[in-house]
Amino acid sequence: MFPLGICRRFVVSFPLLLLVTLSFAVVATADGASQDDGPELPACNNPFKLVKVKIWVDGVEGEDLSGITASFGASLPEEANKSSKFPGVFSNPLNGCSNSSSKLTGSVALSIRGDCDFVTKAKVAQSGGASVLLVINDNEELYKMVCSENDTSLNISIPVVMIPKSAGDAINKSMEEKHVEFLLYAPTRPIVDFSVIFLWAMAVGTIVTASLWQEFGTSENSDERYNELSKESPNAGTGDDDDKEILDISVKGAVVFVITASTFLVLLYFFMSAWFVWLLIVLFCIGGVQGMHTCIMTPIARKCRNCPQKTLNLPLFGEVSIVSFVVALCCLIFAVVWAFNRRESYSWVGQDILGICLMITVLQLARLPNIKVATVLLCCAFVYDIFWVFLSPLIFHQSVMIVVARGDNSGGESIPMLLRVPRAFDPWGGYDMIGFGDILFPGLLVAFAFRYDKAYKKHLANGYFLWLIIGYGFGLLFTYLGLYLMNGHGQPALLYLVPCTLGVMVILGLVRGELKELWNYSPESSSAMTNLTGEA
Repeated sequence: MFPLGICRRFVVSFPLLLLVTLSFAVVATADGASQDDGPELPACNNPFKLVKVKIWVDGVEGEDLSGITASFGASLPEEANKSSKFPGVFSNPLNGCSNSSSKLTGSVALSIRGDCDFVTKAKVAQSGGASVLLVINDNEELYKMVCSENDTSLNISIPVVMIPKSAGDAINKSMEEKHVEFLLYAPTRPIVDFSVIFLWAMAVGTIVTASLWQEFGTSENSDERYNELSKESPNAGTGDDDDKEILDISVKGAVVFVITASTFLVLLYFFMSAWFVWLLIVLFCIGGVQGMHTCIMTPIARKCRNCPQKTLNLPLFGEVSIVSFVVALCCLIFAVVWAFNRRESYSWVGQDILGICLMITVLQLARLPNIKVATVLLCCAFVYDIFWVFLSPLIFHQSVMIVVARGDNSGGESIPMLLRVPRAFDPWGGYDMIGFGDILFPGLLVAFAFRYDKAYKKHLANGYFLWLIIGYGFGLLFTYLGLYLMNGHGQPALLYLVPCTLGVMVILGLVRGELKELWNYSPESSSAMTNLTGEA
């Protein structure tokens, strides 16, 4: 269906030069809270807990809101049935810094952030008889409310909770002429959700499948057969076209890519909008369709060596086999259905399928020639990932990578260049995610290790492939451990994955005395050696 020369080169350059730019960081959840750390003083050392805020408008239950408790005040129950409903009342003045002229007795007092510290607001609300203080933040981030240095002793016996600005706007609109009631509780989040295990298995499985694809997904004549089925290559039957389409990454190309990715990321941060995300979705669908087409046609080409060939003459594409056309049409329909249903709860399945097929195809067509190039590429990506997740707030006042990955400036649209799995047991829902870059970049090294082991006829134990797979698996575990220890703040996964893959290979090569060979390895010399061995 698709011209091989153009589409295969597109599948390689598209994720490596565009999509991966956006997808290095592992993001905790689409709905997760990102909080700024504040000092925890002895007088107010309550743990910060996420809060569910249930709301009823004229007796009709609305959508739940999320908030975070302060480091002071009373604790909230962990279960909704152990909490009570209270009517909502706006403080007057709205900042809650002085005695309210509104009656707060037995209510949830609402005030906005600013003009005085949080402890003062809590004391004023409590003195007015409020049962709960709900502070509306001035932006979407949930700030950790702490005590000031002068608060050596506190006597605040009501819960104090902060909610984001959008939640406050929704409440304000509901309370204009209606009776609004609130119920607050702080359910316990599971330490490990099933989604993390499933996501870990998908990431490791994608790399293993891509590395072994050439070995078990094709046969001796599969490239030739694929071209016959597709009827798309002028060199059909020769195998030369496939060889020309493999992209060997160079040292210069690795450095240029990271610089280009950084520039593109900054442009996205400043100019990202809903229409731009739609453009990325269209490009993702094109790459996903080609990737899925390739992944389906490869085993068909292997199994149907003697299938009768029936072709169609199509405008622009010329002679195309019916098998290839039907597969391509099904892949296109799949991608279009996903695109128009991408906001549904089940859309993650289609996104993951398209993404995995795309990554498997990319890892077949792009390769690292040796670990000299791998070291440059992965070290540059390592620095890139850490800088744009952890250090960019020093310049841009927020994490550029996380803002772009969440789609904060795109009208609610989120980028599709990541694998995501819904949290099954998390009361706040959301998704665990991993970017394509966190699979593709270590995957390039793992695929190289497999080729190297095959060229030198190494077994699993004395080779590199198995140990790099184990290292990658542990790197992902360390990533999610960091995610947990940092309260769900997005993690630069390559911070953990690069040492656990590249580091393992360098150390093993050094111990075995093969580091020089790994450093200067050439696929061409390996092919010649393999051919000579075969002839002998």
